[in-house]
Amino acid sequence: MKRLSRPEIAIKMKESGLVPLFYNEDYALVEKVVLAAYRGGARFFEFTHRGELAHEVFIDLVKFSRKECPEMILGVGSVADAGTAALYMNLGAEFVVSPALREDVAKVCNRRKVLYLPGCGSLTEICQAEELGCEIVKLFPAAVLGPDFVKAVKGPQPWTSIMPSGGVTLEKENITQWLDAGVTCVGMGSALIPKEKVKKADFKSIENNVEKVLEIISEIRSK
Repeated sequence: MKRLSRPEIAIKMKESGLVPLFYNEDYALVEKVVLAAYRGGARFFEFTHRGELAHEVFIDLVKFSRKECPEMILGVGSVADAGTAALYMNLGAEFVVSPALREDVAKVCNRRKVLYLPGCGSLTEICQAEELGCEIVKLFPAAVLGPDFVKAVKGPQPWTSIMPSGGVTLEKENITQWLDAGVTCVGMGSALIPKEKVKKADFKSIENNVEKVLEIISEIRSK
């Protein structure tokens, strides 16, 4: 598959509407979760950099994904510094997500023209992120800020693209509130990929969750 440019990935992320995120130190589990998400219709996946030697899991995941999930766009999350961002970009990450706005990460991503979604919790941070060239910002912690915060931002800044993370659930009402507020896409972790389902190797349930969320997003957008 041809690797996409930063603007192309930003557009596809908006079109998809969903970015699942997950981490486990067991590569075999990560592979099965990614495959389940792919079969459910996800075309983006954020591998969160949270454990020792996590990048080694990512190396194998990239190889697997390009063969078995050719349309999947893999990125890395929980990136706190430029060095980590550079490492993962060299390993094949096509987008980078961080819990906070980091200028050093924005600069290293800009050098490689890789999409960077920084975590922002205020309008000032969002404006700073956009000045640094970020097409989409991650709203974090979304569970605390809520859809009303997005509405308030989109009023004076309708051009701002926002992905809430940490406050999106499987319920149609919740997803509707976020989309009606004007978010570009939603990031979902444990709500979409519950730990108990992973422990039980119930990957079909994860596939069904992804399919359900994408159907809800499509239905809301079609109105």
